[in-house]
Amino acid sequence: MPRVKGGYTTRRRRKKILKLAKGYFGSKRTLYRTAHEQVMRSLAYAYRDRKQRKRQFRKLWISRINAAAKLNGMKYSTLIHGLSLASVGVNRKMLADIAVHQPEDFTAYCTLAKEALDGKLPEQPVVKVKEPAKKAAKPVEKAEPKVDKKVEPKPEPKAQKKAAVDYDAMLVKELKALAAEKNIEGYSKMLKADLVQALKDLD
Repeated sequence: MPRVKGGYTTRRRRKKILKLAKGYFGSKRTLYRTAHEQVMRSLAYAYRDRKQRKRQFRKLWISRINAAAKLNGMKYSTLIHGLSLASVGVNRKMLADIAVHQPEDFTAYCTLAKEALDGKLPEQPVVKVKEPAKKAAKPVEKAEPKVDKKVEPKPEPKAQKKAAVDYDAMLVKELKALAAEKNIEGYSKMLKADLVQALKDLD
């Protein structure tokens, strides 16, 4: 069995792995075997840490909110509970940003949460929902019973009478042709008057 070398495929596979291992230390970027091990490990770490990054940012936001809340004489848990009672829809990411860059606004949120915990909730405007105007129902007209109308047969048109042919105005040649069609004997020797009379007798 002849030997088959996978030169093209093998080279592409090795170059792909070594390209991903660019910047690694020592033989991890030069030798294919160690580079492949490190690349597989790095991809697994990246997949895991994409999930952990969300948790770590949430921890950071909570610690910042807690530090700013303590400056206003509150705990993180009581602040969040008070804001939920006051129906404030600001999330932790925005609260942490406000606590760092706008401390006066964060103090206003703290006072709002304290009032909500004391039962002094701000009055929310009542929104009246307009009901759609009902259209007046049209009176239902009762359908009259159908009366079967008798269809009278139309009288058949009477056969029109054939218009009288003016043989006197015709030429002798035309009269002889008609006489031949109607099988008149001796029409070739007849005069015009005789032809006209013979044709009229047949009609």
